[in-house]
Amino acid sequence: MLIKDPKSTDVCYVKGIGEKRAKMLNKLGIYTVYDLVTHYPRGYIDFNDTVTVEDAPQDTYCVVKAKVIGKLAPYHGKIAVYRALVSDGTGDMLVVFFNTIYSFQRLKVGEEYCFYGKAGGNFIRREMNSPIIIEAEKSGTLLPRYNLTHGLTHNMMSVYIRNALSGNVFAERLSEDIMAENRLLGFNDALRMIHFPRTVGEYELAKRRLTFEELFILQLGLRSMKNRKKRLTGASMKRKSLAPYFESLPFELTGAQKRAIGECVKDMTGSAPMNRLLQGDVGSGKTAVAAALCYFAYLNGMQSTLMAPTEILAAQHHKTLSEFLEPLGVKVVLLTGSATAAQKKKIRGEIALGEADIAVGTQALIQKDTVFSNLGLVIADEQHRFGVGQRAALSDKGKDPHTLIMSATPIPRTLGMIIYGDLDISTLDEMPKGRLPVRTYGVDSSYHERLYRFVLKYAQNGFQSYIVCPLVEEGVSEKTGAVQYLEHLQKTCLKDVPTGLLHGKMKQSDKDEVMRRFKSGEYKVLVSTTVIEVGVDVPNAVVMIIENAEQFGLSQLHQLRGRVGRGSEQSHCILVTDSKSDFTKARIDTMIKTSDGFEIANEDLKLRGPGDFFGSKQHGLPPLKIADICTDLAILDETRIAAEKVLKDDPRLASAHNAELKAMVDELFSDCFSA
Repeated sequence: MLIKDPKSTDVCYVKGIGEKRAKMLNKLGIYTVYDLVTHYPRGYIDFNDTVTVEDAPQDTYCVVKAKVIGKLAPYHGKIAVYRALVSDGTGDMLVVFFNTIYSFQRLKVGEEYCFYGKAGGNFIRREMNSPIIIEAEKSGTLLPRYNLTHGLTHNMMSVYIRNALSGNVFAERLSEDIMAENRLLGFNDALRMIHFPRTVGEYELAKRRLTFEELFILQLGLRSMKNRKKRLTGASMKRKSLAPYFESLPFELTGAQKRAIGECVKDMTGSAPMNRLLQGDVGSGKTAVAAALCYFAYLNGMQSTLMAPTEILAAQHHKTLSEFLEPLGVKVVLLTGSATAAQKKKIRGEIALGEADIAVGTQALIQKDTVFSNLGLVIADEQHRFGVGQRAALSDKGKDPHTLIMSATPIPRTLGMIIYGDLDISTLDEMPKGRLPVRTYGVDSSYHERLYRFVLKYAQNGFQSYIVCPLVEEGVSEKTGAVQYLEHLQKTCLKDVPTGLLHGKMKQSDKDEVMRRFKSGEYKVLVSTTVIEVGVDVPNAVVMIIENAEQFGLSQLHQLRGRVGRGSEQSHCILVTDSKSDFTKARIDTMIKTSDGFEIANEDLKLRGPGDFFGSKQHGLPPLKIADICTDLAILDETRIAAEKVLKDDPRLASAHNAELKAMVDELFSDCFSA
């Protein structure tokens, strides 16, 4: 069928998709025809990349080209089993189908096919179960692989997308000038080639065009947001002396901290709202900078608020700010979801009347009931845990207040300037004096008993330890991995040591309770998944054991290591891995030789290439369908130039000429503002 408006036409109007299939597609976020054609493949099977039966790697997906030499009698039990024997001259392989007679019947004795699946079997005969099959003459084919849900197959998805593309022309979204200057395919050609590439070259051209468009829209959105923030602030402040704050601290601030405070104060005394990222390594002293700025706002008669992603982290910030600032006459309150109704009412009353100078809390701060008297400064901790919309909701509590985002994830500066296109950046690149570097070691699993005795020794001396468990095998939940590890510890010398369990499947209230017990010293050991990566300060924790360290990126290992070494005792991080690969060895060696988070981040980019540098959430940025902020750095730079050119003439994308671009920006950022 011909489709006039693919963005508003329900996917069920595509040939072959009925109501039942449409509901399955809805589970993947596919509601319209446009959603369907922009559901890009997550990868491809290259049927030209074949291996022989003899060389097919055990338990590994591969393509084998072989001739059918016979069919065995079907077996009919609880399930029907159909088997065919194939050979390529180097060996025989048994191809097995379960309850799928259609695939079995397709195979003709004497004909040659390509089989894609996981090679198994034994030394006598190889085996492949339920493979994807194409005729040998189509061996140059690239077969797309999609994210699916139960009831859908890759073949179904290909058919539906082919039907949606057939006979329809989708509106071009980029100008002829931009496409010509950047050597880009047209949108329709790119759609066809990304789903049905005839060659690797076609795929690369299509991916480049679609990646460029997505990153171009991202750049336009971030940079136009920055332009919008160049309006006048309702919280303009005057220069005030911070000497009382500096003199009251029991330590001297680093040069980097003083520089960051100076940059922020300069912004806060300007006519436009500050919109700055404070990027600092684990333990570099971001909270002391935040406290200085809260004090500066207080001296100007304005309130500040600090939002943290969890209640326990909010409580930690409340304690620190209170210790720093209450001796100077500043009142700091804590507002979280677990407070009683009476407590919330009292605290909100103090905030509304201006009796509270600083409000620290969780998302309770952005609820409608929370009203500020004169909000001048908004601080959000751990930017990647908050979307743009949540930050905006907090800023809406004041009249264009100043905003500071704090992040402990080191990012190479050139990359940071692109990613945080709507923020200015201050960097804490010095560590406070007297902090001992964490000693880091790499060992294999044969050291487990020694490690447990190491943990026991520290527990007996009153100290605490973390043991981090990753997802050890695909399909196993993080809860299962951590639970199994805890059960194993009960059989070791640690069986009498109070041990807590923390994982991402737990309710937030339960996670907070476990962390409270660990922070108070009730638990001597905490078995956890990576949910402890961000934030809570437990100075008494001096040992960090990370199992299967090869499964983590360098930056993530560094974040985990930062949970220890926060007190005066020498701390230790032990990376456990049985991997012998050069790649793993290079990463472990990097962790051992340096504790500089920025150096580690750069190395991580080099070693990984690093598609997973930010994790799945990509730091609160809008979700991207095909682009990767890290691996597509060259295209990112091209889109920056193109976006700057467009915004130079139309900073707000307000002209009719840029209406389509404005609509695309609004669409891309819509999820950010839905929180």
